Amino acid sequence: MSEIVRVGVVGCGLVGSGVAEVCARAGLDVTVVVRSDASAEAGRRRLLDSLDRGVRRGKLTSEQQHAAASRVHLATDIAALADKQLVFEAVAEQVSVKRDVFAKLDEIILDPTAVLASTTSSIPIGRLAQATTQPGRVVGIHFFTPVPAVPLVELVATEFSGEQTCSQAESFVVETLDKRAIWSPDRVGFIVNMLLLPYVLAAIRMVEAEIATPEVIDQGMVDACSHPIGPLKLADLIGLDIVAAVARALYEEFKEPLYAPPPLLSRMLEENVLGRKTGKGFYQYT
Repeated sequence: MSEIVRVGVVGCGLVGSGVAEVCARAGLDVTVVVRSDASAEAGRRRLLDSLDRGVRRGKLTSEQQHAAASRVHLATDIAALADKQLVFEAVAEQVSVKRDVFAKLDEIILDPTAVLASTTSSIPIGRLAQATTQPGRVVGIHFFTPVPAVPLVELVATEFSGEQTCSQAESFVVETLDKRAIWSPDRVGFIVNMLLLPYVLAAIRMVEAEIATPEVIDQGMVDACSHPIGPLKLADLIGLDIVAAVARALYEEFKEPLYAPPPLLSRMLEENVLGRKTGKGFYQYT
């Protein structure tokens, strides 16, 4: 089993840029593929802003910041990932979009033992692996946002995932990225989101019913339950579009009302009110 030193990421949104950052901070050269030059510029800015925050908070030195930034390369052609040993898919939370990425990776990745990983929050990995001719090298590596700060990663194996694929994925997460890993069964929502989403959605319903304001709800959970962040600030941080996508996937799978997206959440999405990423969610951001 060879050491993973060449890493690729498809997508440079909140999760993709976070994955690129933690890999670069671990000393790896990372190539990130995006759709356009404009996406590359936005992704680069997101990465640099995160590294800046790391310096301000004392998590990084200026030297480490510049070294990490220099290790990340952006491209618009997926063929730039041909020689990678591990590629993370971090595109929109839609089965068809993700399957298209995996089909393309399956065609261009030269190393037959390369690991293809999805960062999906809710989609069963087996559905994505079937877009490839080698489903045995596909695994789920689910990071939580913000990726550089959250120590836990969910690993998800399908019935096809090879033993070497699973071993490499766990070793990379634990030893290379210095994160903690738990294994989840390959089902919608995995472990954490099956517990987290009903909690977040209940808070949204409380706002919708005017039971309490977002500030009061969050303060209650932080001060009374010792949560580091309230459910509505957490929803803004995750992205309300991601919250809705995971909720829809859970509801479609299990048909339980606690997973159904509240009407308020749907209206916020219609108005492009997505949380921190758009500057407005349940709170205002600058």
